[in-house]
Amino acid sequence: MGTKKNKEFPKGLDETIVKEISKIKKEPKWMLDFRLDSFKKFKNIKNPNWGPNLEDLDFQDIRYYSTGAEKANTWEEIPTDIKQTFEKLGISKEEQKLLAGISTQYESEVIYSQIKKKWNSLGIIFETTELALKKYPELFKEYFAQLVPNSENKYAALNSAVWSGGTFIYIPKGLKLTMPVQTYFRINTQNMGQFERTLIIADEGSEIHYIEGCTAPQYMTNSLHSAVVEVFVKKNAKVRYSTMQNWSKNIYNLVTKRSVVDENGTMEWVDCNIGSKVTMKYPGTILKGDNSKGTFLSLGLADKEQIMDSGSKMIHIGKNTKSIINSRTISKQNGLSTYRGNCKITKNAKNSKSIISCDGLILDKKAKSYSYPTNEIQNKTSTIEHEAKISKVSQNQLKYLKSRGLSEQEASHLIVSGFVRPITEGLPMEYAVELDRILDMFVEK
Repeated sequence: MGTKKNKEFPKGLDETIVKEISKIKKEPKWMLDFRLDSFKKFKNIKNPNWGPNLEDLDFQDIRYYSTGAEKANTWEEIPTDIKQTFEKLGISKEEQKLLAGISTQYESEVIYSQIKKKWNSLGIIFETTELALKKYPELFKEYFAQLVPNSENKYAALNSAVWSGGTFIYIPKGLKLTMPVQTYFRINTQNMGQFERTLIIADEGSEIHYIEGCTAPQYMTNSLHSAVVEVFVKKNAKVRYSTMQNWSKNIYNLVTKRSVVDENGTMEWVDCNIGSKVTMKYPGTILKGDNSKGTFLSLGLADKEQIMDSGSKMIHIGKNTKSIINSRTISKQNGLSTYRGNCKITKNAKNSKSIISCDGLILDKKAKSYSYPTNEIQNKTSTIEHEAKISKVSQNQLKYLKSRGLSEQEASHLIVSGFVRPITEGLPMEYAVELDRILDMFVEK
């Protein structure tokens, strides 16, 4: 295996850092210009005046680039600690050999990326985002930053200025992948920022299930994860994007994700948010084409001193479009869970329908849970059904289950598992098993 000298920047961010990142990556001038313009926007855009307080986040106390690891070409070459983290996620060695591809981003660089040779012959593109910029410049430029512009919000601007790593996937017309594509992101350096950029293009009639896992070891000081994801679902195509996030409690997880769906296309988000100090994430779907569909399944766990602020945005533009939002949050001790959603059915989206359910479960007297839905219909032939419910673990349920021989711990776990079942059903087996373990530990604390 060839070695690569590690490159770690000093803390802080200025124009020089932005230029240096672009220089290291040997980018074209248009990308450097894009980064510099993004940096100017980042400085001018203020933190949101709603939701969690982000003023404690010190941008000058963060490193914005670090290679952190050597390149690996085979599974045997992956560092032992990375393998151990994969195992904790429930991904077996046998499954590694069967999966269509796994890419790992360790801090700012992708250290492992392997594709079956058959993929190349089928026209599939599965590259790191940096490599896709160099190998497919026209395709890349056509889609990059088209759904999430650098003016979208402060953290999308920051990502646009310092982005590094991430995944670029193009699925050609008519190709349906039967096995999921998995990527894994890990922050391993104290005060490290991670700013991957993911771009997925599913051409007409194609199908893909993309899974990302995210973790970070525990450090006492704050780290930042601020990714941008853009997904293009063409006519009759289908994309499922599953996230299993298990950050440590020092991570600010501030992510912007968006998809656009053409005629008869389907976009599914499955989003499991566990850990982090603060999470703000609201995957959006633009149902542009007639008869397009969007689904959002979400689970958020807020433990002691954690803020989980999540939800979804559905914008109906095409006729006969349908969307489903199903959000589940669980909070305990002084953890705060918030659902923040926006569903808009526009004037021309005739005969469209949206079903929204956002339920919160609180496990003790100190926990908090809120719901802030915003729904809007601009025509008379469409409907939005919305249901919101916040409840405590029922003492009657606990008493009944304990009378059947279960301990209080087992009974609580059973109730929580039933509460999140609509979400776990949308996960692959290995992730559902891992989530069940996490829920058991969450209830036990």
